[in-house]
Amino acid sequence: MNIEEFREYCLSKKGVTESFPFDDKALVFKVMGKMFALTGIDSIPTTANLKCDPERALELREEYDGLIVPGYHMSKKHWNTLEIEGNLPQDLIIELIDHSYNLVVKGLTKKLQAELQNLKGHSDL
Repeated sequence: MNIEEFREYCLSKKGVTESFPFDDKALVFKVMGKMFALTGIDSIPTTANLKCDPERALELREEYDGLIVPGYHMSKKHWNTLEIEGNLPQDLIIELIDHSYNLVVKGLTKKLQAELQNLKGHSDL
Protein backbone atom coordinates (compact mmCIF):
# COMPACT_ATOMS: atom_id res chain seq x y z
CA MET A 1 0.00 0.00 0.00
CA ASN A 2 1.48 3.34 -0.97
CA ILE A 3 0.95 6.59 0.90
CA GLU A 4 -1.76 7.82 -1.49
CA GLU A 5 -3.76 4.59 -1.09
CA PHE A 6 -3.33 4.88 2.69
CA ARG A 7 -4.55 8.48 2.58
CA GLU A 8 -7.53 7.66 0.36
CA TYR A 9 -8.61 4.79 2.59
CA CYS A 10 -8.38 6.88 5.78
CA LEU A 11 -10.35 9.70 4.17
CA SER A 12 -13.05 7.28 2.99
CA LYS A 13 -14.06 6.65 6.60
CA LYS A 14 -16.94 8.62 8.09
CA GLY A 15 -16.09 11.85 9.95
CA VAL A 16 -12.39 11.87 8.99
CA THR A 17 -10.30 14.99 8.38
CA GLU A 18 -6.63 15.37 7.52
CA SER A 19 -4.23 18.07 8.63
CA PHE A 20 -0.61 18.94 9.37
CA PRO A 21 -0.87 20.05 13.04
CA PHE A 22 2.79 19.41 13.94
CA ASP A 23 4.79 20.37 10.84
CA ASP A 24 4.57 20.12 7.05
CA LYS A 25 5.68 16.47 6.97
CA ALA A 26 3.45 14.67 9.53
CA LEU A 27 0.03 14.08 7.98
CA VAL A 28 -2.56 13.39 10.68
CA PHE A 29 -5.98 11.78 10.23
CA LYS A 30 -8.65 12.47 12.84
CA VAL A 31 -12.17 11.23 13.39
CA MET A 32 -14.34 13.86 15.09
CA GLY A 33 -11.18 15.74 16.13
CA LYS A 34 -9.35 12.72 17.63
CA MET A 35 -6.24 11.29 15.97
CA PHE A 36 -6.35 7.69 14.74
CA ALA A 37 -3.56 7.69 12.12
CA LEU A 38 -0.40 9.60 11.31
CA THR A 39 2.09 9.23 8.49
CA GLY A 40 5.27 11.01 7.52
CA ILE A 41 4.92 12.09 3.92
CA ASP A 42 8.70 12.01 3.41
CA SER A 43 9.55 8.88 5.41
CA ILE A 44 11.42 6.12 3.59
CA PRO A 45 10.30 3.43 3.92
CA THR A 46 6.76 4.76 4.19
CA THR A 47 5.41 4.23 7.70
CA ALA A 48 2.21 5.04 9.56
CA ASN A 49 1.30 5.19 13.24
CA LEU A 50 -1.98 3.52 14.18
CA LYS A 51 -3.69 3.13 17.53
CA CYS A 52 -3.98 -0.47 18.70
CA ASP A 53 -5.30 -2.50 21.60
CA PRO A 54 -2.24 -3.00 23.88
CA GLU A 55 -2.33 -6.82 23.87
CA ARG A 56 -2.84 -6.99 20.13
CA ALA A 57 -0.05 -4.43 19.64
CA LEU A 58 2.42 -6.76 21.35
CA GLU A 59 1.22 -9.78 19.34
CA LEU A 60 1.57 -7.88 16.05
CA ARG A 61 5.08 -6.69 16.95
CA GLU A 62 6.14 -10.30 17.60
CA GLU A 63 4.48 -11.70 14.49
CA TYR A 64 5.71 -8.96 12.14
CA ASP A 65 9.09 -8.30 13.74
CA GLY A 66 10.64 -5.16 12.27
CA LEU A 67 7.61 -4.33 10.10
CA ILE A 68 5.39 -3.42 13.07
CA VAL A 69 7.20 -1.71 15.94
CA PRO A 70 6.24 0.41 18.98
CA GLY A 71 4.76 3.75 17.93
CA TYR A 72 7.41 6.30 16.95
CA HIS A 73 7.01 9.43 19.14
CA MET A 74 3.75 7.99 20.51
CA SER A 75 2.58 6.02 23.55
CA LYS A 76 4.36 2.69 22.98
CA LYS A 77 1.53 0.89 24.78
CA HIS A 78 -1.29 2.14 22.53
CA TRP A 79 0.37 2.90 19.17
CA ASN A 80 2.26 0.89 16.56
CA THR A 81 4.34 2.09 13.64
CA LEU A 82 3.79 0.01 10.50
CA GLU A 83 5.90 -0.14 7.38
CA ILE A 84 3.05 0.29 4.91
CA GLU A 85 5.04 0.01 1.66
CA GLY A 86 6.64 -3.36 1.76
CA ASN A 87 5.97 -6.80 3.09
CA LEU A 88 2.81 -6.33 5.15
CA PRO A 89 -0.33 -7.66 3.45
CA GLN A 90 -2.64 -4.85 2.30
CA ASP A 91 -5.64 -6.50 3.95
CA LEU A 92 -3.78 -6.44 7.29
CA ILE A 93 -3.01 -2.72 6.89
CA ILE A 94 -6.68 -2.02 6.11
CA GLU A 95 -7.76 -4.12 9.10
CA LEU A 96 -5.38 -2.16 11.37
CA ILE A 97 -6.60 1.21 10.04
CA ASP A 98 -10.17 0.06 10.79
CA HIS A 99 -9.10 -1.16 14.25
CA SER A 100 -7.47 2.21 15.05
CA TYR A 101 -10.49 4.15 13.77
CA ASN A 102 -12.90 1.97 15.76
CA LEU A 103 -10.88 2.29 18.98
CA VAL A 104 -10.96 6.08 18.70
CA VAL A 105 -14.69 6.16 17.86
CA LYS A 106 -15.38 3.91 20.85
CA GLY A 107 -13.57 6.42 23.08
CA LEU A 108 -15.55 9.42 21.83
CA THR A 109 -18.21 11.01 24.01
CA LYS A 110 -21.77 9.82 23.42
CA LYS A 111 -22.53 13.24 21.92
CA LEU A 112 -19.67 12.97 19.38
CA GLN A 113 -20.61 9.37 18.59
CA ALA A 114 -24.17 10.53 17.83
CA GLU A 115 -22.87 13.38 15.64
CA LEU A 116 -20.66 10.91 13.77
CA GLN A 117 -23.58 8.53 13.29
CA ASN A 118 -25.61 11.37 11.74
CA LEU A 119 -22.91 12.39 9.26
CA LYS A 120 -23.20 11.30 5.69
CA GLY A 121 -20.25 9.09 4.82
CA HIS A 122 -19.02 8.01 1.41
CA SER A 123 -21.02 4.79 1.75
CA ASP A 124 -24.19 6.83 2.41
CA LEU A 125 -24.06 8.74 -0.90
